[in-house]
Amino acid sequence: LFLMGYKFIWLLFVISAIRSLGSGMQTPAIGAILPQFVPQDKLIKVNGINSTIHSVVMLISPMFSAFLLSVASIEAIFFIDVFTALIAVFTLLVFIKIPPHKKALDRNATTYLSDLKAGLKYIKAHKYIKHFFLFCIFFFFLIAPVSFLTPLQVTRNYGGDVWRLTAIEVAFSVGMMLGGVIVSYFKVFKNKIHTMAFACFLTAITTFALGFSIIFWIYLFIIFTMGIAVPLFHTNSNVLIQEKVEQEYLGRVFGILTMISSSMVPLGMLVFGPLADVVSIEVILLGTGAVLILLSILLSKNKELLSHGK
Repeated sequence: LFLMGYKFIWLLFVISAIRSLGSGMQTPAIGAILPQFVPQDKLIKVNGINSTIHSVVMLISPMFSAFLLSVASIEAIFFIDVFTALIAVFTLLVFIKIPPHKKALDRNATTYLSDLKAGLKYIKAHKYIKHFFLFCIFFFFLIAPVSFLTPLQVTRNYGGDVWRLTAIEVAFSVGMMLGGVIVSYFKVFKNKIHTMAFACFLTAITTFALGFSIIFWIYLFIIFTMGIAVPLFHTNSNVLIQEKVEQEYLGRVFGILTMISSSMVPLGMLVFGPLADVVSIEVILLGTGAVLILLSILLSKNKELLSHGK
């Protein structure tokens, strides 16, 4: 469309919406498919490596995109995106052999709603998943301010220099890379719930620390430390589901988890975004950080989850 002269900004929003729809299907599919060809004792390592690769891509891609924009047209860059996607699809189809899931061989067609109901029914029947998803609802809601208001906080407190905004993104990505390496090669705690609670606590204290007036370099170190917590939490939560949930329900459970994460963070911003114009961002971070500390303690004491996190 851009080659034909239809260079409208709204087209980019439409494309972004379509890509987001695809990601909503791809993310749970990746979580569900890994146990089909990865040994159970290697799930944490593989998920950790996957998290590290994702962090590296998130760090390098903006720099590479900026370079491409200086030497090529936006249309050419779009074609690069299409070409790399085709390479990924070709690799998946040709080199990765996964046997058909028995649900795929079932000739009784199911609808999206019936699958969703089956997933919800499964969650309701398993207390530990219900407790974990309830935790996720509060967790993703409370991390919304630190996820999206920190660039605004930097602009207000330290100035709107581009390098400062770039620095916080780089610090967070490098922290995620280190966290991915740690979770891939070192066992932080024997129980996955303890590791997740530690990651939640690390997120909590760093969120709380950002609520104080500090020099910018310390601010960057706190952001870096927060980045380490992300793979520790997500890798162990993914593996918990991959190990404990039956294969035929993995996609549905991961799909509902994706729905929770993709809805609670925007909902959090609907609440905390306008609030940031009424009270200071520091007050919001202090408040959400304090509640996250309490949430991490509750997670570490949940006997139902602890029994399944071994």
